[in-house]
Amino acid sequence: MQFSVIITAYERLSLLKRAVNSALQQTIDCEVIIVDDASSADTSAYIQELNNERIIYHRNPVNQGHAAIANIGISKANGDWIKFLDDDDYLAPNCLEGIAKAIAAHPQAVICSCIAAQVDSRGVELSRTPRVGPGLAYYIPQADIHYGMLLELVPFGTTVQVACRRDALLQSGGWDSQFELDCDDIDLWIRVAQFGDAIFLNQCLVYRTIWTGAYNSRISLIQRMNTNILMKQKIHALIHHKYQTKIPDLLDVNKYVTLHWMGVAIKQKRFKSLLNMLNSAIISPGAWRILLTAIASRYSLRIGDFVDIRKVPLS
Repeated sequence: MQFSVIITAYERLSLLKRAVNSALQQTIDCEVIIVDDASSADTSAYIQELNNERIIYHRNPVNQGHAAIANIGISKANGDWIKFLDDDDYLAPNCLEGIAKAIAAHPQAVICSCIAAQVDSRGVELSRTPRVGPGLAYYIPQADIHYGMLLELVPFGTTVQVACRRDALLQSGGWDSQFELDCDDIDLWIRVAQFGDAIFLNQCLVYRTIWTGAYNSRISLIQRMNTNILMKQKIHALIHHKYQTKIPDLLDVNKYVTLHWMGVAIKQKRFKSLLNMLNSAIISPGAWRILLTAIASRYSLRIGDFVDIRKVPLS
């Protein structure tokens, strides 16, 4: 099994160095593909200085955006599995080794997610993403994934948390620039998960940098809510027929998403956005039922009540 780490980069050389070092220092060998989205000459000079045969470097002549350069990385990858890494994030030294052990125990998997430590710009840990169920690692059969995603019991997480099998990525069509940095990762996980099982590792194997003024904070809450609704519609259409009697009505799902983003608006004290969101969702029993189910399951970690999760024996 071979891994390719794809690092998407643009004008953050000091952080890129940290990301590259974290990939080169993995406890198992991997190739490192750096796709530079038209950064200054300093980035290419740094790569030349490294003079490392494990690195494949591509520089775009013009800026094309995250989805485009991630797809360029996939096209250049030789690995069986792809680990995505943005230039401001980084990997624990045993990240690929931990993923490889889980995949070896369950080779039907096409997507694998882990816990991320969220750090500030100085690398100080702020928080960690939640555990998914008890134990060290679990797999979820393909037939259960989209139902779990609909109820938010299957949280794959952000780009840095996820690795995908290369053949499934190619079958899925890769990253879609329509959702550039606004649910583009979720959109990809939805499509990749059509082609095999999923693994979750309750190990912190990656580090995600949290920025004030990050790109998604500049997107209006209304736009983020509408994109989130579109993701739920995509998921709803892919739910396995075994769940037909349990699938919530799509209108209730849309209203549930609205309730969620109303909560975000209240938390962030963005009351103008809240007023724009107010509609019949607030009095929808179906929407509240989905919301309360999602909250209860998140805190109780009783994911097995909703999806078939079985322990992966790791050596």
